[in-house]
Amino acid sequence: MGNRDKGRGRRGNFKFFENYGWYVPGVGQMFILLLMLLVGAVLGNVVTLLFSAAGGAEAAADYAMLIAYPVMFIPAMLYAGALSKLASYNSPGFKLDSNNFGKAGAAGCALLVMLATLAAGYCADIFQYLLPQMPAWMEEMLDSMTNGVLWVNFISVSIFAPIFEEWLCRGMVLRGLLHKNVRPAWAIVISAAFFALIHLNPWQAVPAFAVGCLFGYVYYRTGSLKLTMLMHFTNNTFSLILSNIDSLKELDSWRDMLPGPLYWIIFAACILLLVLIVRVFARIPLQSGEGNCDRQPSLFEEQTPGGGDVVNP
Repeated sequence: MGNRDKGRGRRGNFKFFENYGWYVPGVGQMFILLLMLLVGAVLGNVVTLLFSAAGGAEAAADYAMLIAYPVMFIPAMLYAGALSKLASYNSPGFKLDSNNFGKAGAAGCALLVMLATLAAGYCADIFQYLLPQMPAWMEEMLDSMTNGVLWVNFISVSIFAPIFEEWLCRGMVLRGLLHKNVRPAWAIVISAAFFALIHLNPWQAVPAFAVGCLFGYVYYRTGSLKLTMLMHFTNNTFSLILSNIDSLKELDSWRDMLPGPLYWIIFAACILLLVLIVRVFARIPLQSGEGNCDRQPSLFEEQTPGGGDVVNP
């Protein structure tokens, strides 16, 4: 990568995420991050209880998620940040967010991943018929996440979830596995399984695993956390919009709305679209078998004459 590309890459990256680039977790560290997330979930529940005590159950249901959701990720972020800082002086890392978009360019890739996300979401609808009926209490709990105060739901579902979950599942877990000698296909599958696991119920976890594999492949080919955040935003925002359309609230599946033949025609078209888009990303040149996350030099290396920001061949 030339000097001009390096400068453009640095300006294009989210500066905040560079603080985590020197932490490259392996399989063992993945479970520690999961433990940290569970600790954060407990802290988030404490926040919800405090909201309930101060403002009542209704206020807690409407607004507590704005604080409880980010709090859930704080222990994992503090842990990863501390280890990254320790490693930053002498060990090179790999950037969480790179800009390897190939010939399609940033705008082209953005359009393609949004289309791919919508197509994958439609195809994942079929899991509604493969899984048992969702319990009523679970359905009510999930509905509360999208049928409350709209702006609160938008911030929680469409802003917080893409940022924090992509930081963890792609930026930490997948990036770490790719650079810890885990085969790319397995790294993508494992990170998608991790993504599914944190959803805590099969009705969300199974579709999350499917779209997580797509998110992971895009990240592997581009190294761009911005793209996977955009995909996550697209998926969640589309679901949020549908859940707030009165005529669609009672529908569990696209098959409840579309005639049988039309449903399967659209399904086949979505599969074809996914194949074509994946082929576009497959043409993006890889820096190495570990993917397209740009190398992040150690702080000592950056201060050494001639120790520039060199990427792996």
